[in-house]
Amino acid sequence: MKTSTKVILVFVICQILILVGSPFGYRSGLFDLMTALGGFAIAFAGGALCLLAIIGLVIAGLVRKQPLDKGALIVATVLALVPVGFVLPQLQKANSVPPIHDITTNPMDPPVFFEIKKRRVHALNDLVYGDAERSAEDMEALQDEFYPDLETLLTPLTVAESLAQSEAVLRQMGLEIINVDPALGVVEATDTTQWFQFKDDLIVRIRSESGQTLIDLRSVSRVGQSDLGVNAERIRRFLQGFQSPSS
Repeated sequence: MKTSTKVILVFVICQILILVGSPFGYRSGLFDLMTALGGFAIAFAGGALCLLAIIGLVIAGLVRKQPLDKGALIVATVLALVPVGFVLPQLQKANSVPPIHDITTNPMDPPVFFEIKKRRVHALNDLVYGDAERSAEDMEALQDEFYPDLETLLTPLTVAESLAQSEAVLRQMGLEIINVDPALGVVEATDTTQWFQFKDDLIVRIRSESGQTLIDLRSVSRVGQSDLGVNAERIRRFLQGFQSPSS
């Protein structure tokens, strides 16, 4: 029993190393994105397999009345839960959001990027709203279904005041400000994800119309078909922060 427990413990440690090593390998250029995501899948499957093996080992020990290395089993169980607990919510999230990566508060007239275009030369995703797989109308329908709360923000602030507040909110959110253009009424910024350090670009467009100030946003991932809802959540955080600025 002790030998089996040690084998499980070594195996689950390998899954942890795969889980942690996958994003670092991608970021350092050792392998591509699909390989890194495959590493996550392997770590998840390995962690789940370890949990099943631990359950089987405990049952066998109880039936045969053989001593168990309880300390090692507890450690192995905790470690096995790490990849399972990390990857499973991502899989659940992927199944609960549409497989798109370009989100805006105004699908009929999405904001256009300016300065950030220069930084997306090697991006796998372009900045065209809609593509051969999904038209702009399809994108709008998906947004209406999954993100109906994301709409143009009307504010009593002037364009200049809105521009300054937008920049402040984005900085509070931790985004890198790329461009602030008062003439165009836009703020462009880039967000970097923690694990894989993916770059997602966001633009705030501010316009005056019929005596009102209208604020629209667009957040686009440079990599990946599905953003797992990150772009919508980023826009949502901005809207909440803009309407309830911290002092």
